[in-house]
Amino acid sequence: MTDELLSEEADAFAAEVAYWREVRGLSKRALAQQMGFDPSYVSHVESGRHRPTEEFARLADDVLNAGGAVRRRWSAFAASRSTSRVLTPGARAPGPQPYAGGTALVVEHDAARLVFDGMAYRLTMRRRLRNTGDQPVTRYLIRISVDRYPGEPERSNAHYREHPLTWEELDLTASSGGEEMRWEAKHDRDAFKEVWLLFENPQTRFPLYPGQTVWIEYAYTVSAEKWGRWFQRAVRLPTEHLEVQLAFPAWLDPVVWGTETSMTAEATPLATAPAHAADDGVDVFTWSTDNPQLHARYRLEWRFRARTEQEHP
Repeated sequence: MTDELLSEEADAFAAEVAYWREVRGLSKRALAQQMGFDPSYVSHVESGRHRPTEEFARLADDVLNAGGAVRRRWSAFAASRSTSRVLTPGARAPGPQPYAGGTALVVEHDAARLVFDGMAYRLTMRRRLRNTGDQPVTRYLIRISVDRYPGEPERSNAHYREHPLTWEELDLTASSGGEEMRWEAKHDRDAFKEVWLLFENPQTRFPLYPGQTVWIEYAYTVSAEKWGRWFQRAVRLPTEHLEVQLAFPAWLDPVVWGTETSMTAEATPLATAPAHAADDGVDVFTWSTDNPQLHARYRLEWRFRARTEQEHP
């Protein structure tokens, strides 16, 4: 075993915690508070600045109701640690951050459109980014996480072990200002992916320089058997306008509702109801807000009244 394996297992543990935290709609601060840790501790573990402890893994698994997934990741980390030399402080620098080097991104417009054709979901994300910092941005971090059975972590874990998300089915595409973006996987879990979108391709590089703005767009596909009937938006950067649109076949007779969670409050109904419009056999639900609170999470959920639970559990 090597230090590289130890680092990989620590990264895998951090990704597992981040996945379940996202599924449960908790900010890092909120999770730390529920665990009884300092508010910054979860952030330090997820970024690699602190190594996880058994107590942290146990409490995180309990609070996140992860069905033992977090504890199993810690056991793998502990096994690699026991057969590797212990890393001294500073032996491994924290992993690169998406907006390192003093840059500061603002999202002027964030628009998500989720389309369901009866068999699979295709999500298209469009964001207009503005670099208010003093250094160019060369990459952008995105997360892809799914949970088929919210509230039943052991069932979800077993489901994705048998039916993991694959890069082939995701068919991830990305572009910036009309230029194709190359991408690199950061974390590859059964139901959770982290991906760097790079401001470059084999032909050219196009960093986002200070003072510049650009539209980026990325899209991916997930089959119905792997996508739970909910979609959540987390506000990780200062955002001026946030919009979510869901497009479902009208024959499914869909109904949509939503909740909002902040760092200081439990889930409450959205302040305004999603708008509903019919468009050539498609029911379109749209919800938006201006200047959402940083770290807030907005979750839209739906039910297809024309399908039985056996057809679409």
